[in-house]
Amino acid sequence: MRKERRSRIGSYAISSSMSMRDHRQQPCITCTTFNILAPIYKRLNINNDQDQNSRESDYRAYWLVRNQRILDSLLRERSSIICLQEFWLGNEELVSMYEKRFGDAGYLNFKLARTNNRGDGLLIAVRKDYFRVINHRELLFNDCGDRVAQLLHVELAAPCSPSRNNDTRQEILIVNTHLLFPHDSSLSLVRLNQVYKILQYVESYQKENKLSPTPIMLCGDWNGSKRGHVYKFLRSQGFVSSYDTAHQ
Repeated sequence: MRKERRSRIGSYAISSSMSMRDHRQQPCITCTTFNILAPIYKRLNINNDQDQNSRESDYRAYWLVRNQRILDSLLRERSSIICLQEFWLGNEELVSMYEKRFGDAGYLNFKLARTNNRGDGLLIAVRKDYFRVINHRELLFNDCGDRVAQLLHVELAAPCSPSRNNDTRQEILIVNTHLLFPHDSSLSLVRLNQVYKILQYVESYQKENKLSPTPIMLCGDWNGSKRGHVYKFLRSQGFVSSYDTAHQ
């Protein structure tokens, strides 16, 4: 989701690979957000379902091939911004594979592990030819779900339109997170509190750095739907669904 702004770039910071019609007026910024399902959580049905506790993480050939295919798909798409959730930070080989392939493709990578050694976490990758990274901040919720969030402050590498002065910097705040799954209704308040912490942190960051009104992109796995409290709360705060905007 993104915050509705008068800034032209804010209105085009859309999810999925939706190209803009007039490339002469605006740069095409695309975003892919993807829960890639950490191998430590992915159950495998093997041995005729006799072993219900098998995880993909126990079988290198399985997780390696699946993640190679994920990388192939992401690099074919070549989105300006890639936000991943359930990134298996507990496995050095997998982390190195993503870092090398993203790096070779011209991306800058930023990782954040969940608290209490849960094994997975978040990753943001941005294309160096599109953005200059100003800052990366980490937000730890320290709650029952050990959830976290990333804040990446970037500016466009080129002016967002030919008519703009080259000295005018167009900045964007990108947030990546993975909210707690609502196993029951009692967790709705926990989820709302996680979102509140994110917005509070973003607001504090803007004040701390004396930022003028800046487009905000909220990405990640929200573990909810449009009928949920989180979506309705974000809408009430002025955010709109970029996916809905892109696909009408």
